[in-house]
Amino acid sequence: MHASEPTLHALPEPDLFAAESAALARARATHDDADAGAEATRRVLGELMAHYERLMRETRRLIRRSDRAERDMNQLNRQLHELAGQLEYRATHDPLTGALNRGAVIEHASRCLEQGDVALIVLDIDHFKQVNDDFGHPAGDAVIQAVVDCLNALFGREVAIGRVGGEEFSVVWPTASAFDAAVVGQRICDAIARQPFAAPIDRPITASVGVSWNRCGDSFELAYGRADEALYDAKRAGRNCVRLASTE
Repeated sequence: MHASEPTLHALPEPDLFAAESAALARARATHDDADAGAEATRRVLGELMAHYERLMRETRRLIRRSDRAERDMNQLNRQLHELAGQLEYRATHDPLTGALNRGAVIEHASRCLEQGDVALIVLDIDHFKQVNDDFGHPAGDAVIQAVVDCLNALFGREVAIGRVGGEEFSVVWPTASAFDAAVVGQRICDAIARQPFAAPIDRPITASVGVSWNRCGDSFELAYGRADEALYDAKRAGRNCVRLASTE
């Protein structure tokens, strides 16, 4: 520090209990004074009582304020947790059906492929454009929701069901058997064909299904590409049927 620079001194912190400290000092002096009379003792005692009552009032006020602050903080934390959960759900789920969105399906299927053999099942509603053209988009949305409800009823919430396109869906089914994968695909095809659809839909709704059975370690891109090719085989075969991709 240069000689010309002023020296900075920290300001002393204010004593919030200066009045109480002074009253306590006077009470001690009176206590130690053998000649202190009754009047002086009563006066000091009254002063101590007044300060004690003030401290009790302030303590109660601070406790109430602290309790309110804690309740407000807990409520804010709950709201933040709820908001985080809502944001996470919206980031991973389709807003129309509640099924997983494409990104979440890719992440889930990739994780399953790292752990074991997996069937990736891709299905597409047959002639869906005609449904929209004939009955309107609200009716088309109702069909999409009904298909997801059908898949949920078939597999329960434990199986990953996703909407990966407008009328295209996927099911991630861990299994060590290509035959079982094909059986599951047929169950899906049959269940949608039997599914009742509300008015104004007045015709059967069916789906074409493509299935790929993939060994542990295969990539999602490979699994999906094979399932998608099998789906187009089902379309070319006349729709409302299942095709299993070659395991070669």
